[in-house]
This record gives sequence, C-alpha cells and structure tokens, in this order.
Amino acid sequence: MKSLTTLNFLVIPPHLDGRDGGNRAKLPGQLTARDDRSAVLAWLARYADSPATLASYRKESERLMLWCGLQHGVALSDLTHEDLLVYQQFLADPQPAERWVIQQGQKPGRNSPLWRPFAGPLSTASQRQAMSILNALLSWLVEAGYLAGNPLALSRRRRRLAPPHISRFLPMTQWQTVMHTIEAMPVSNAREQSHAARCRWLFSLLYIGGLRVSEIGTANMGSFFNQRGSDAHERWWLEVKGKGGKNRLIPATPELMAELARYRQVHHLRPQPLEGENTPLLIPLIGPHKPMARTAIHEIVKGVMRASADRLRCQGPEFEAAAAHLEQASTHWMRHTAGSHLSEKADLKVVRDNLGHANISTTSIYLHSEDDARHDATSAVHRVGWKN
Repeated sequence: MKSLTTLNFLVIPPHLDGRDGGNRAKLPGQLTARDDRSAVLAWLARYADSPATLASYRKESERLMLWCGLQHGVALSDLTHEDLLVYQQFLADPQPAERWVIQQGQKPGRNSPLWRPFAGPLSTASQRQAMSILNALLSWLVEAGYLAGNPLALSRRRRRLAPPHISRFLPMTQWQTVMHTIEAMPVSNAREQSHAARCRWLFSLLYIGGLRVSEIGTANMGSFFNQRGSDAHERWWLEVKGKGGKNRLIPATPELMAELARYRQVHHLRPQPLEGENTPLLIPLIGPHKPMARTAIHEIVKGVMRASADRLRCQGPEFEAAAAHLEQASTHWMRHTAGSHLSEKADLKVVRDNLGHANISTTSIYLHSEDDARHDATSAVHRVGWKN
C-alpha cells in the first residue's frame, strides 16, 4: 500500500487487511464483513441518510485506515491501546507532510492524485473529536461481533462534575435549529406533506406539553377537552395517563390547539376533536389510524435530530460540538428541554405540575384556580413560534 487513495478504492495487502487480526472476535459476529475495510464501510453505511455525518465519519475512519497501512504497518484489527496513543500524536502533526497534507492553496477532489487526508495539523479540540468518532466506530465493531474489544475504551476519561442528565436538553439555539429543520422539510408530494406535518405536531406536543413518549402513544385526540374556569374563561386541556397510571392535566395552550387544528386539517378532520374521539395523537402515514409504537416515535425524533445536526455542520466546523450534541438527543431530551426552557420564564410549580413531577388532586376544588393560573402562565410565555 504505497500510494494514498480514498477508502472506497483502498487496496490493502493481505497481511494488513485484518482477516487474522489479533483483536478479531473468536465467535461469528453479525456482519458479513471478513476484513477491516469491509467492516468500516458497513459502519459508515448506517449514516447514508445523513450526508454531513457520513462525510465526517468517513474522513476519520479513512485517516486511521491509511495511517495503519502506510505509516504504522498494522491492521486496524491489530491495533492496541498504545498504537492509538501514537496515532493521536500523529494527528497533531501528520508527517511526512508531503504524503499526508494538501498543499496550501489547493483543493483537489477526492479522485485527484493530489488529494491528501489532512489540511494541516489538528487542533486539540479536533483531535478529541476525531478520537471520539473512532471510539464510536470501534465500539460498534465490538457490538457487531467483529472485534473482541475496543482499545480506546482504556483511554482516560474526564471525571463528570455534574449528573449526566443535566446536559440532556437542547439550549435555545439548538432548539431553534430543530425548528428550522422542521419548517424547511420538503412538501412536494402528499407523503412529504404528511411527514412534515406529523413532525411539526410531534415536536409541538413534546415541547409545549412536555409529554413522555408513552403518553403520546396511549392518549388520543378525544383526550383534549374544553372547560370553563372559575374566572368564566374557557381553556383547553389534554389529559394523559402518566407514570403509575395516574392521570395528569396538561395545559393545551392556544398555540398547541392551533397546531392540533393544523395537523388535523392535513388528515381532513374537523379542527377540534370531538369528545371521546379515538383518533391517536400521532397518525401513521399509511394504513389505519392506530397508535404508533414507541420505537416509531423515537425514530421520527432521531431523524429530525440527525437532519438538524447536518444543518449545523453545513455552517462550518465550529458547529461540530453542537451537531454532535444534537445527534445524541432523544425523545426524552425534548421533555427536559421543555422543562428547562419553561423554568426560565414561569414559576417552578408550573413546571412541576406540567411535567407531572408532583401529584395534584383532581378532586380538590381549591386547586382549580391555581390550575387556571398555571394554564395562563404556560400560554403566556411558552411557545414554539412557528413562522407560518
């Protein structure tokens, strides 16, 4: 392996292709791949629907594979922890530069003989990002039964100074990116229109209502009801069955009701649901109107998060950390996001009761006026703010 080329056209000598790597799993795994290059390509194939992520991950795995064969003379599946420490030093100064670094002022394509995998030495932050991506690769190869162990798992980790759940929410700037991603979804045909409308409605439920995925899956549109308050004002509410089978009332703000009407219009339903209506909160794109599985809801959210991460990466490398954070986000992160954002604008009791962190007796008439105030506080300050 004497010349540089991209991963797809990489020709690796048999003694470096990893078929007999010292770190290969002994039992049959879940991949058809029999060599390192095929295994890496199988990992990359998982990101085919996220072009920016694919490009970032391909870049790092490509650099490692080239270094293994051209510089270090070992197969990827022979790498030890010490080898990877040497590789990290290499990232800080890829030498010889004529082999590894693109000449200044040049921008050759990936098929050009002038192509090189580096534009120059990587900063400390970029080194960490590269090793994080490679750690994900090696961990996945272990999980798939291709490698026996992950040599990067021995790396020193920074001690957490705060509970891990503290960061499992989206800062306002990242939440706005998610909103822009949904607003920019294609609507050129009926299926795309339905998908875009469903994403917008789902994220409205998650953000305004702070619902759990289990609550979305079990509630239906007949769970919305209109009630006149002690001040003679009518308000909409959504009743869901929370943890422990206990019912919880969520303020259905004017914005949430407008989003419900918008979503129902796509499905040719009247703007407001009827009492006892069994239409699920989230409607499948095809087939009968039946509740969606939790896994399907999770996949919708993850798809939006991946697209949002791609959107950030297109803005430049300085957004990589935020993009990586978005890629980790899950459906439950949206619940933390809703609570975090609302707590900045409303009393914590409102947040507590909206999210169901404490029980409120639905039979106590003395709390009714407090519930009305909670509804008004939520409606006044907590909005998605769709632009059209």
